[in-house]
Amino acid sequence: MGDRKIDYDALVKSDRVHSSVYTDPAIFEDELDKIFHRGWVYVGHANEIPNRGDFRLKRIGKYPVIMVRGDDGDVRLLLNRCRHRGATVCQTEAGNAPVFRCAYHGWTYRNNGALAGVTYPDGYGDSLHKEDLGLTRVPRMGNYRGFIFGSVSPAGITLEDHLGKVTEQIDLFVDLSPEGEIEVRSGSSKSHYFGNWKLQIENTIDGYHPNFSHETFFEIMRQRTGAKVDVFYGNSLGETRDMGGGHVMLDYRRYNRQFASQTHSTPLRMRVQGATGTMPSTGVLDYRRAIEERNGPERAAEILNAGGTHTLVFPNMALLGVQIRVVYPIAPDKTEVVLYPTTLKGGSAKLNATRLRAHEDFYGPAGFGQPDDGELFARVQQGVQADLDPWLLFTRGLHREHRDADGTLVGQMTDEVPQRGIWSHWKKVMSQDAADSANAREDRVARAARGR
Repeated sequence: MGDRKIDYDALVKSDRVHSSVYTDPAIFEDELDKIFHRGWVYVGHANEIPNRGDFRLKRIGKYPVIMVRGDDGDVRLLLNRCRHRGATVCQTEAGNAPVFRCAYHGWTYRNNGALAGVTYPDGYGDSLHKEDLGLTRVPRMGNYRGFIFGSVSPAGITLEDHLGKVTEQIDLFVDLSPEGEIEVRSGSSKSHYFGNWKLQIENTIDGYHPNFSHETFFEIMRQRTGAKVDVFYGNSLGETRDMGGGHVMLDYRRYNRQFASQTHSTPLRMRVQGATGTMPSTGVLDYRRAIEERNGPERAAEILNAGGTHTLVFPNMALLGVQIRVVYPIAPDKTEVVLYPTTLKGGSAKLNATRLRAHEDFYGPAGFGQPDDGELFARVQQGVQADLDPWLLFTRGLHREHRDADGTLVGQMTDEVPQRGIWSHWKKVMSQDAADSANAREDRVARAARGR
């Protein structure tokens, strides 16, 4: 960025944003530093590495990371970077290994990060202190119900403060399991699109676009089931919600209560499964009974009515349908998105199979959702290059949004409450003092130099 100072207050207003926030390389680099390298970022789920020695390659901003369960059973986040000359020490995306070996000069590390061996050690004389040269740990790691978050800044707000009210939605996602645990072992699907990363997080919590972007899918659903999916209509009882901290959601609970009152049944909708519709009747009573036994009737009713959640955990993770969605910024105009479908521990084989098949229908590599959205993100990225009139509008529902009793900001399903919530928090984070940012970078360098 050099000495250039970016006036974020001039670029983000309460009802609009300047198109340069999607295109400016200096802003992108500033985002990586202030959002992805200073704050908390979702890294992965502990269930992805259930056994000792299991590992998966991840990223925190520009940092290549190994998420690994050591032989001692502890989960760690280690930088995928040899302490000798900087080469990555693991190339395999996932697996099980007692050690990681750098192919450049043969240095070897245990799966707890400790330096195990150095080739031709006599060449170092007395200067080599192996105990100080283990793989660098990500300075801060936190775990909420199996969701692993990391921060490469050694100081900052706690994970609890970062998550705030969004933990309630994570709970609803996980508590669909009769045993209170999800399993993340059904593979993943990756896609790239040629657009800015923020287009995906805006769109993930956008109840305005589905009837138009995904019109073909909803028509196929109508032909299959004979029912219209009307939750994304302008008169729907569905709501949008800004929970603060950049965490936002599409809230189906009020809509679901109406559905239940009309059908006299619990709306176990396909947020349990992955799309829209209802669960097969087979096994529903057994499943409901298991949820009630674990949670009690009142909490069980709340869990079943919600049917999961549709929530963005700022900045890079979303829970919707059955999936954990992770967004990786690659460049100002390139983004990677990885979807991890989940199953419910203690759920029947049929229930979990139904979840996965419905996920594939809309979100799978040959599904309707991701290709539609990726194409539109590319069109937006192309459109924002034309900056004669550079402002993008986020005014929908501004006149009718209101503060709920729990302090969250609420609008109608098609309102742009979530987008305004994302941008408000984005501006707050990005407006941090440049000196603080420089100090944070220096702290990271100093900590790494100490081998921590």
